[in-house]
Amino acid sequence: MKVKGIVWLGTRTANFDAMVNIYQNLMGLDIVHQDPDIVVMDWPNGDRVEVSGEDSSYNTFFTNPVAGFLMDNIASARVKREAEGIEFIGHTEFAQDGTAWANFRSPDGFFYRLTDTPDHSLNK
Repeated sequence: MKVKGIVWLGTRTANFDAMVNIYQNLMGLDIVHQDPDIVVMDWPNGDRVEVSGEDSSYNTFFTNPVAGFLMDNIASARVKREAEGIEFIGHTEFAQDGTAWANFRSPDGFFYRLTDTPDHSLNK
């Protein structure tokens, strides 16, 4: 269960339009999904940024930016971390493209995410 890198960043903000503008126009990220209260953008290497508005139904427990760690095997990683006493929030989620994620609370009280992104460049 090797961590391959930090490949995902999520944030929930009251300044939704301004944050989307920074990522899209200042950093040059491409929007790959957009709803009124969430925008998903990708870096050229497959890393992902998600910006949720404060009224979004997504990521409602976020209180600060959250980093996602790419794992070799998310199911095994989760079982091992739970056995170590790490608290996970909800179930492991699965998207149609094969991406999976599980959110957990670290000992410092912040949230992080284990991710499994089959098409990420680090998996090739």
